[in-house]
Amino acid sequence: MIYKIWMSIVKEFLLLKRDLGGLIILFVMPLVLVIAVTLIQDSTFKAVTDSKLQILLVDKDHGSVSKTVFENLEKSKYFTVVTQIDNKPITEEIAKENVYKGKFQLAIVIPENLSSDLQEKVNQNVEKIVSNLGLSDSTSTTEPQRVIKEKEVKLYFDPAVQMSFKNAVMSSIDKMISQIETKSIYSTFQKQLGEETIDFEQKNFITFKEIIPRINNKEVRPNSVHSVQHNVPAWTLFAIFFIVIPLSINIVKEKSQGTFVRLRTNPVSNLVVIIGKTITYSIICMIQFYMMVAVAVFLFPSIGLPSLNIEGHFVLTSVVALFSGFGAIGFGILLGTVASTQEQSAPFGATSVIILAAIGGVWVPVFAMPKIMQYIAKSSPMNWGLEAFYDVLLRNSSFVEIIPQITLLFLFFIITTSIALFYDKKKRAV
Repeated sequence: MIYKIWMSIVKEFLLLKRDLGGLIILFVMPLVLVIAVTLIQDSTFKAVTDSKLQILLVDKDHGSVSKTVFENLEKSKYFTVVTQIDNKPITEEIAKENVYKGKFQLAIVIPENLSSDLQEKVNQNVEKIVSNLGLSDSTSTTEPQRVIKEKEVKLYFDPAVQMSFKNAVMSSIDKMISQIETKSIYSTFQKQLGEETIDFEQKNFITFKEIIPRINNKEVRPNSVHSVQHNVPAWTLFAIFFIVIPLSINIVKEKSQGTFVRLRTNPVSNLVVIIGKTITYSIICMIQFYMMVAVAVFLFPSIGLPSLNIEGHFVLTSVVALFSGFGAIGFGILLGTVASTQEQSAPFGATSVIILAAIGGVWVPVFAMPKIMQYIAKSSPMNWGLEAFYDVLLRNSSFVEIIPQITLLFLFFIITTSIALFYDKKKRAV
């Protein structure tokens, strides 16, 4: 039995050795992919954090509010304020034209009389409150108050910018304007009640602090280092599942060339052949995984990328990679058994792996998907493997905590392999 399994393994390696293109897909493509994607994301992160975004500011107010907005934007490490183009003051029409043509991503238009009208509106509200409290001066006039309409700060966005950027900017501007309004209210109350009578503390009472998780006594911050911790397991998993293509093609070749029939004429069961394929491609999966880890640990620092922090996680990540490989192997065996030709297995295998990666969270985080897609994502074996990798590398989980994911992957292997064996038996019986 052991000898038969060993010879089956040798046969699989001989088949792979003769398929140079398949070997390139299995080993070279994942390495190029993870390096390229990580480099792109790292350069994008540095471009966003190290360089300032130029935004246009059209000031129709020329008052304290617009001055405060300008100063706050200038103090920001993310923005550079542009108020002139070709040494000429920017009008709203010029700003709109430049933004809509994609020359700038954002223009802010401060309306006329914003500062004066805001102060007058605050004065009216404060006077009303003070009067209702009986603290107003009895000699104050009772002239009818001017009705002040609400003001709009206009934001022009480049149509090509993402919604997340729009929401972040609008939230920042809204917060800035709210702080200006609050400060005006405090100042007006001080004037009404007398500066010597009361002194309002205008510091923010509520602040925010991010608590950074610590792994191996090191903080794991959401920066370019974090992108490496995300990309390496994600694209390793993608590479592992790409063995579906050469595995299914080899099974189809065996059927079309009569190799499988000759094997069956010998005292070799189909189960022995499946075990041989499983062991062979499990070894390949682990080689893929260790190559990706080696590149991320040793090559990344030499090309300006952060190194993958796998300290203390090597054994558990190897376990996750092994069971992810089982899931990929089961899917490849099923596909190769059901497909009749290579033209069926190769395109379907590639497409199905891409779909599983897309819905599994390899490209887009599952939490950012619509609700219906979040439920569908839980059915993808890639999602099980990815969550297990994240649990180990980013959440510092133990072996017990990843048992549900690796159990699902192993059950997926058992179920797909059993279906393949049952299908093959029924087909030969016809």
